[in-house]
Amino acid sequence: MRKIAITGPESTGKSTLTKSLADYYNDAFVNEFARDYLHNLGRSYMKNDLLDIAQGQLNNELIQAEKANRLLFCDTELINIKIWSLHKYGDCDKWILDKIKSQDYCLYILCDVDIPWFYDDLRENPDNREFFLEWFKRELKLYNFPYIIVSGENEDDRLKTAINAVNQLLVKQNH
Repeated sequence: MRKIAITGPESTGKSTLTKSLADYYNDAFVNEFARDYLHNLGRSYMKNDLLDIAQGQLNNELIQAEKANRLLFCDTELINIKIWSLHKYGDCDKWILDKIKSQDYCLYILCDVDIPWFYDDLRENPDNREFFLEWFKRELKLYNFPYIIVSGENEDDRLKTAINAVNQLLVKQNH
């Protein structure tokens, strides 16, 4: 089973793309744990909540991996939490940093910021998405993780780009 991370700044279509890829390949996906966690928290989140979110995200990956056939599409991953923590609190829990080093995604699909930002109660950064996109690129390069960028305002174009990348990955790994 191969894991693929869909990552990037907020409001860039990660959840939609994750579900669309899982539908296309008729395989499993992992929702972004943070959304449910924060909706059910009943208070403003604090720094220590980010560790709970990271652990919950990885736990959900383990659960969904049991249901996966060939592929597991993951709506976000720990680099997202690292960036969030560094931006909001100035540091990041060592456990998260250590776990990032051992992430085993075959591909990271980085969602570009060229679609409109939509408000919801959990989003915080409408004005600096380009800044965060560049930060994601730096992090992916730092860890030498394989990634592509999906761009375009059209969801179908983004999906086609992602499908092409996944298909190339499958062909490469079958040889």
